[in-house]
Amino acid sequence: QVQLVESGGGLVQAGGSLRLSCAASGRTFSSYAMSWFRQAPGKEREFVAAITWPSGNTYYADFVKGRFTISRGNAKNTVYLQMNSLKPEDTAIYYCASRKYYTDRPLELNLYDYWGQGTQVTVSS
Repeated sequence: QVQLVESGGGLVQAGGSLRLSCAASGRTFSSYAMSWFRQAPGKEREFVAAITWPSGNTYYADFVKGRFTISRGNAKNTVYLQMNSLKPEDTAIYYCASRKYYTDRPLELNLYDYWGQGTQVTVSS
Protein backbone atom coordinates (compact mmCIF):
# COMPACT_ATOMS: atom_id res chain seq x y z
CA GLN A 1 0.00 0.00 0.00
CA VAL A 2 1.38 3.41 -1.01
CA GLN A 3 0.81 6.38 1.25
CA LEU A 4 1.57 10.04 0.62
CA VAL A 5 1.82 12.34 3.63
CA GLU A 6 1.95 16.10 3.28
CA SER A 7 3.23 18.53 5.90
CA GLY A 8 4.24 22.16 6.23
CA GLY A 9 0.95 23.94 5.75
CA GLY A 10 -0.26 26.70 8.04
CA LEU A 11 -1.29 30.32 8.38
CA VAL A 12 0.91 33.02 6.89
CA GLN A 13 0.53 36.69 6.03
CA ALA A 14 0.46 37.86 2.43
CA GLY A 15 3.98 38.12 1.08
CA GLY A 16 5.23 35.37 3.35
CA SER A 17 6.59 31.92 2.59
CA LEU A 18 5.86 28.30 3.37
CA ARG A 19 7.55 25.05 2.42
CA LEU A 20 5.40 21.99 1.89
CA SER A 21 6.77 18.48 2.05
CA CYS A 22 5.41 15.20 0.74
CA ALA A 23 6.81 11.85 1.75
CA ALA A 24 5.76 8.63 0.07
CA SER A 25 5.95 5.24 1.70
CA GLY A 26 5.18 1.73 0.63
CA ARG A 27 7.22 -1.28 -0.22
CA THR A 28 6.30 -1.15 -3.89
CA PHE A 29 6.43 2.62 -4.35
CA SER A 30 7.91 3.93 -7.56
CA SER A 31 7.08 7.11 -9.34
CA TYR A 32 7.48 8.78 -12.72
CA ALA A 33 6.01 12.06 -11.53
CA MET A 34 5.08 13.72 -8.28
CA SER A 35 2.95 16.81 -8.24
CA TRP A 36 1.10 19.34 -6.16
CA PHE A 37 -2.52 20.25 -6.71
CA ARG A 38 -4.73 22.56 -4.68
CA GLN A 39 -8.39 23.04 -3.99
CA ALA A 40 -9.95 26.21 -2.64
CA PRO A 41 -13.43 26.24 -1.08
CA GLY A 42 -16.11 26.00 -3.74
CA LYS A 43 -13.59 25.44 -6.53
CA GLU A 44 -12.29 22.45 -8.44
CA ARG A 45 -8.95 20.92 -7.67
CA GLU A 46 -6.26 22.46 -9.89
CA PHE A 47 -2.71 21.72 -10.92
CA VAL A 48 0.09 23.67 -9.21
CA ALA A 49 3.45 22.04 -10.02
CA ALA A 50 5.02 18.73 -11.07
CA ILE A 51 8.43 17.14 -11.20
CA THR A 52 9.44 13.96 -13.06
CA TRP A 53 12.02 11.23 -12.63
CA PRO A 54 14.76 10.73 -13.66
CA SER A 55 14.97 13.88 -15.78
CA GLY A 56 13.92 16.30 -13.06
CA ASN A 57 11.76 18.21 -15.52
CA THR A 58 9.44 20.66 -13.79
CA TYR A 59 6.08 22.10 -14.74
CA TYR A 60 4.18 25.00 -13.20
CA ALA A 61 0.79 26.55 -13.42
CA ASP A 62 0.99 30.09 -14.77
CA PHE A 63 -0.35 31.58 -11.55
CA VAL A 64 2.63 30.30 -9.51
CA LYS A 65 5.50 30.79 -11.93
CA GLY A 66 8.27 32.78 -10.34
CA ARG A 67 6.82 32.32 -6.86
CA PHE A 68 6.72 28.57 -6.23
CA THR A 69 9.48 26.02 -6.72
CA ILE A 70 9.05 22.25 -6.76
CA SER A 71 12.02 20.05 -5.93
CA ARG A 72 12.77 16.50 -4.92
CA GLY A 73 14.75 15.16 -2.02
CA ASN A 74 17.72 12.86 -2.23
CA ALA A 75 15.36 9.97 -1.77
CA LYS A 76 13.12 9.38 -4.73
CA ASN A 77 10.04 9.35 -2.53
CA THR A 78 10.18 12.95 -1.30
CA VAL A 79 9.05 16.15 -2.97
CA TYR A 80 8.90 19.75 -1.75
CA LEU A 81 7.03 22.89 -2.71
CA GLN A 82 8.66 26.15 -1.72
CA MET A 83 6.03 28.88 -1.83
CA ASN A 84 7.16 32.51 -1.74
CA SER A 85 5.30 35.80 -2.14
CA LEU A 86 2.11 34.13 -1.05
CA LYS A 87 -1.20 35.80 -1.85
CA PRO A 88 -4.63 35.42 -0.23
CA GLU A 89 -5.81 33.68 -3.40
CA ASP A 90 -3.27 30.92 -2.71
CA THR A 91 -5.41 29.84 0.23
CA ALA A 92 -6.41 26.23 -0.36
CA ILE A 93 -5.84 22.65 0.66
CA TYR A 94 -2.68 21.48 -1.07
CA TYR A 95 -2.48 17.86 -2.16
CA CYS A 96 0.50 15.77 -3.14
CA ALA A 97 -0.02 13.23 -5.93
CA SER A 98 2.06 10.52 -7.53
CA ARG A 99 1.94 8.82 -10.91
CA LYS A 100 3.73 5.54 -11.38
CA TYR A 101 4.21 5.45 -15.15
CA TYR A 102 5.27 7.82 -17.88
CA THR A 103 2.82 10.37 -19.22
CA ASP A 104 3.22 13.32 -21.54
CA ARG A 105 0.46 15.09 -19.64
CA PRO A 106 1.75 15.46 -16.06
CA LEU A 107 -0.61 18.36 -15.44
CA GLU A 108 -3.73 16.23 -15.68
CA LEU A 109 -5.31 15.41 -12.35
CA ASN A 110 -7.05 12.24 -13.52
CA LEU A 111 -3.78 10.55 -14.50
CA TYR A 112 -2.45 10.33 -10.94
CA ASP A 113 -2.50 7.07 -9.04
CA TYR A 114 -2.02 8.10 -5.41
CA TRP A 115 -3.04 11.12 -3.38
CA GLY A 116 -2.25 12.46 0.05
CA GLN A 117 -4.83 13.74 2.52
CA GLY A 118 -3.86 17.35 1.96
CA THR A 119 -2.45 20.17 4.04
CA GLN A 120 -4.20 23.49 4.62
CA VAL A 121 -2.51 26.70 3.52
CA THR A 122 -4.15 29.94 4.62
CA VAL A 123 -2.81 33.32 3.52
CA SER A 124 -4.17 36.34 5.34
CA SER A 125 -4.31 39.81 3.80
